[in-house]
Amino acid sequence: MVVNVSKIDALMKTYDGVETVSVIHSAFDETPTVVAMVEVSSKLSTTSKLEKAFMLTNSVNDAWWKNEGVTPMFPEKGCRSTSVGDMVLIGTEKYKCDSMGWSLV
Repeated sequence: MVVNVSKIDALMKTYDGVETVSVIHSAFDETPTVVAMVEVSSKLSTTSKLEKAFMLTNSVNDAWWKNEGVTPMFPEKGCRSTSVGDMVLIGTEKYKCDSMGWSLV
């Protein structure tokens, strides 16, 4: 029997109350690109998950990709912070960052 370890790991994280969301940079006429996978509590509301992903992919005191719970997915040495116009994928629903809040795409 072949066991898919990545599926088991994902299932265990879900069991432990952790959900992974994708941060997609698409603002500034960019081709949409996944730049990070961010771990958030599955117990949070959708808005709180979106805000957590936004916060963790913004540089304040250090480069955002060094934040705990963030897996960088970009090939370059660095990446800009998440901004208005970028998106976050939670499960099968994609949300766009607006100037105030989020909208379902």
